[in-house]
Amino acid sequence: MPFLFRHLVPWIPERPCAWHGPGAVPAFRGTVASARRGRQRLTGGAREARVVRKPYSALSHLECARCGAIRDAGGVHGLCECGSPLLARYDLRGVAAQVDRADIGRRPADLWRYHELLPVSAADRVVSLGEGMTPLLAMPRLGRALGVPRLLMKDESLIPTGTFKARGASVGVSRAAELGVAGLAMATNGNAGAAWAAYAARAGLPCLIVMAAGAPAINRAECRAAGAELRVSGGGIAEAGRIIAAEVPARRGYQDVSTLKEPYRIEGKKTMGLEIAEQLGWGLPDVIVYPTGGGVGIIGIHKALGELRELGWTGQRLPRLVAVQATGCAPIVTAFARGAAESEPWPNPRTVAFGITVPKALGDFLVLGALYATGGTAVAVDDEALLADQRLVARLEGTLICPEGAACVTAVRGLRESGWLSEDDEVILLNTGTGLKYPHTMPQDGR
Repeated sequence: MPFLFRHLVPWIPERPCAWHGPGAVPAFRGTVASARRGRQRLTGGAREARVVRKPYSALSHLECARCGAIRDAGGVHGLCECGSPLLARYDLRGVAAQVDRADIGRRPADLWRYHELLPVSAADRVVSLGEGMTPLLAMPRLGRALGVPRLLMKDESLIPTGTFKARGASVGVSRAAELGVAGLAMATNGNAGAAWAAYAARAGLPCLIVMAAGAPAINRAECRAAGAELRVSGGGIAEAGRIIAAEVPARRGYQDVSTLKEPYRIEGKKTMGLEIAEQLGWGLPDVIVYPTGGGVGIIGIHKALGELRELGWTGQRLPRLVAVQATGCAPIVTAFARGAAESEPWPNPRTVAFGITVPKALGDFLVLGALYATGGTAVAVDDEALLADQRLVARLEGTLICPEGAACVTAVRGLRESGWLSEDDEVILLNTGTGLKYPHTMPQDGR
């Protein structure tokens, strides 16, 4: 098995401390190493050594994911005029010339260690709660039970706000604040709203959250605690989206930051892919299994691995990507089975894995494209099976994962039984959050 590691060694900062919002201690301008270099004088003369400053971000422009239209990254953008998401693009040739993998390894163990591949222009513009570099755990007992001995789990339950949504919120809020957005508004199934509310509070930005009616109660409590303006729609995520679309135009300077309606949530989510590569010694697994609702995570991982390949930091082969949905809401799985480029809206979506209850994803064509490009697949699992596997993981490995993460376990089981996975495959499943947010899914009082 490839060597797994987290960088826990002492370090001298390679970038200034992040800005953490109103009331924080002012950011340290410069680093110990750069200060020393800046004061160094040449022997026998009064000339001060010149310090060449590298750009913090290599962001170059935005590109429409469907029509290819180019947009200036310097302004506030939503969707392209064709109605499709915009993707952040970087000067990867410049990144390759200025930084290498060893440089990354000497930086603080958070997602901002990859700042050249993120859209924020300076360290003092970063809004952070310490997100990123979550553990990549070997799962030996679970792997043996499933017939996949080389099973690993990327555990996002340890990230701020308890779910992977903090990644997209940190990068998205940082960029919105940098561009001068007056306020944020979003439709959510729950966890994304909680995360964006927390990071908006950290940045000192007002935030409107419209949450689907069936979202976990803890998500509503999180939003209120962070001071967000919270509304609960009478229906699902689609209705919440309609409320936001009607509300934002009346709020001067507000931006709709719902899933894929701004370009930068993807950039935060893609850091899961960057971390996986680094944690595997800049190698890649055979398969990555991901719970898929709006699909930003799997889109982001695919984007990250493509950027690493172009940089020459990994090999040319990409992992097979697997999108996991529930049988009660499986538009991507149905579209994949037909070989379609887009999905159809799912009628009456319903599953205990509430985070993946998305009847029609705006970026469905990007999810499907990633599956086709990597030789991956899409799998639907039922609620009874995923709940049983949630308990199995807790019993075998001692970790309480969320229902969406448990769906990936059930998918691995089915893929191994069908022969799509072999016992030699190195497989990473994503647990996207803590099971503590879903207490109703676990047995209590001996039941």
